[in-house]
Amino acid sequence: MSSPRTQAQHYLALPNGEIAVKWADGHESFYPAHYLRCSCACAHCVDEMSGRKTLRDESVPADVRPVELHPVGRYAISIKWSDGHDTGIYSFDQLRRLCPGKAES
Repeated sequence: MSSPRTQAQHYLALPNGEIAVKWADGHESFYPAHYLRCSCACAHCVDEMSGRKTLRDESVPADVRPVELHPVGRYAISIKWSDGHDTGIYSFDQLRRLCPGKAES
């Protein structure tokens, strides 16, 4: 069972390209698109054997944007990006760890 820290109540792509997530514990996260795209952990972006990141951040367009968000069960979202990438799954645990906001207690 996940904790309220990792239960997303609502998520959406904002007009400025950010992805917003409202968590069950009341916290709100705002992810810049380029930051989140460069954090993709799929097999195209991270070597499956070593866990080493293979995606070069500079290869991702600075103006990349989410085109579509889709739920993956109750534990993640998949994102189709404007650069054509669509194989990554962002678990809610991963998203909470990646939260660019202030440190949380």
